[in-house]
Amino acid sequence: MALYDCSKCPGYCCSYPSIPLNKRDVERLAKHFGISSAQAKKKYTSARYGEEYTMRRKADKYFGRICQFFDTEKRCCTIYQARPSICRSYPGGRCGYYDFLSFERRAQEDKDFVALTDNTN
Repeated sequence: MALYDCSKCPGYCCSYPSIPLNKRDVERLAKHFGISSAQAKKKYTSARYGEEYTMRRKADKYFGRICQFFDTEKRCCTIYQARPSICRSYPGGRCGYYDFLSFERRAQEDKDFVALTDNTN
C-alpha cells in the first residue's frame, strides 16, 4: 500500500465517533496542560461507548463532530506532541480516508488526487 501525505487530509480519523483513551493518555494531557489527571479526565474525556475514557468531541462543518483538540480551520491537531496513543499508532494498517481517496484517484484517472509519498499507486 502506498503512503500518502496526511497534511492534505481533513481530519478523517479525528472524526471517529469514539477516540479511546487510556490512563496514560489522560496523564499525558494533564502534563501538557499543567493540570491534575483528575482535572484532565473531567475536562477532556467522557465515558461513552463502553471505553474507560473517550475523547470529548466538538462540532465540525465537514464531519459533524470531531476531536475537541482538532483545529477546524487549519485542519490539524493542536496537541500533536501530547496526542493519545491511538493517534500515535494510526493508521496501524489501513486508513479509510486513504482508501476513499485512492478509489477516487483511480476512478478520476487523476494522479494528483492523492498526494502520495511514493509512486506505487
